[in-house]
Amino acid sequence: MSETITGLPVVVIGAGPAGLAAAAHLDERGLDFLVLEAGPHAGTATREWSHVRLFSTWGEVVDPAAEKLLAQAGWVKPDPAAYPTGGDWAVRYLQPLADTLGDRVRYGARVTGVSRAGRDRIVDAGRDTQPFVVHTETGDGREERLFARAVIDASGTWSTPGPAGADGLAALGEKAAADRITYRVPDLKDPAVRARYAGRRTAVIGSGASAFTALAYLADLAQSGDGAGTHATWILRRGISGSTFGGGEADQLPARGALGLAAKAAVDGGYADAVTGFRTDAFERDAGGRLVLVGEDGRRLDAVDEVIVLTGFRPDLAFLDELRLGLDERLQAPVALAPLIDPNQHSCGTVYPHGRAELSHPEKDLYLVGMKSYGRAPTFLAMTGYEQVRSVAAHLAGDHEAAERVELALPETGVCGGAGLFDEPAAAQTGGGCCAAPAALTIGAAPACADGR
Repeated sequence: MSETITGLPVVVIGAGPAGLAAAAHLDERGLDFLVLEAGPHAGTATREWSHVRLFSTWGEVVDPAAEKLLAQAGWVKPDPAAYPTGGDWAVRYLQPLADTLGDRVRYGARVTGVSRAGRDRIVDAGRDTQPFVVHTETGDGREERLFARAVIDASGTWSTPGPAGADGLAALGEKAAADRITYRVPDLKDPAVRARYAGRRTAVIGSGASAFTALAYLADLAQSGDGAGTHATWILRRGISGSTFGGGEADQLPARGALGLAAKAAVDGGYADAVTGFRTDAFERDAGGRLVLVGEDGRRLDAVDEVIVLTGFRPDLAFLDELRLGLDERLQAPVALAPLIDPNQHSCGTVYPHGRAELSHPEKDLYLVGMKSYGRAPTFLAMTGYEQVRSVAAHLAGDHEAAERVELALPETGVCGGAGLFDEPAAAQTGGGCCAAPAALTIGAAPACADGR
């Protein structure tokens, strides 16, 4: 690599957990960097689920390099055994970390494109000797072009939730019914949001942790003074089996196991009815304006007032279109990583710790990290992202031994099976990587994962 390129910074896209951890590791290695965040704060996406309590503790969601950097600035780590909310995570950790990094974190800078200087994706000649060129746009429409020696994309998947349609596309009528549909776990502590669901029938589509959360939230509302008549219809694309509600007491993350048990309690208590083997094909409205879900098999469900679609997330790859990505055709994850996380093959939450080697692409020195590295696969943990960026930073610093070394052991989910356990695409099986459990139940919540861009 020429001295011209090595003198350029590493550009990190996203000031969420993985992006800021990458910055901390780059700083520890003495490498120049610039973090680009589209939102006005650190952890912009994380703040959008600030009401959710993580099912990982503080001890599991603080990156080691970031903790060292913060400690030098006088930061005091919260109780390692306590469970933060998304808001806690953003305000008490991510924002202080970004503040410590100073002007090397730039807000209001949305990345609109990344390429090689003077080379589109077709051109081979001299490609690896050219710096990356990163196009950004500010809120007022001002454009800027930056050059980088490497790009670490930690922009997450929060902005691109999966639709209700079983074919991965929006169901017929889904867009027209947007006024009655949400793709996020609702904050039922907000009076306006609470009024939207109280005393009404709500369909919850999805079978992952976010769906568990929504079911438990609605059950809690039904048992409150202002929620009489609240009821949920839980729509699953597959049947209910022993693994449907997660690992329960066998889960090595106790709050994660409790999350599934809370959802089971909602069903067992009569606060939710389960409809299995239902693949949503269309949304229709009845004479009163309520929504009727129609399945691919022609089944028509009883009308509901609201629909919560929690069918996972998918990566936004549009701004990387001029780069050469090596992605699995199913998961949209790096080809070397995909077999480790493919839910068509196994359901273990324990993924072998991985780093630079598994995250590499044909485009040299480009890395997708954090939740985005998983593409459409579920069950991402913050500690996985921290291990990823540690390895990538070591590699960029020339410490290849450290880059290949494994420094992480992940907790078991308590739910493991062989091929065929899942018969749906990843987006159908999960509520996404950033999901939750009701804080009112004090059982924890989301996999610590949201990355903001």
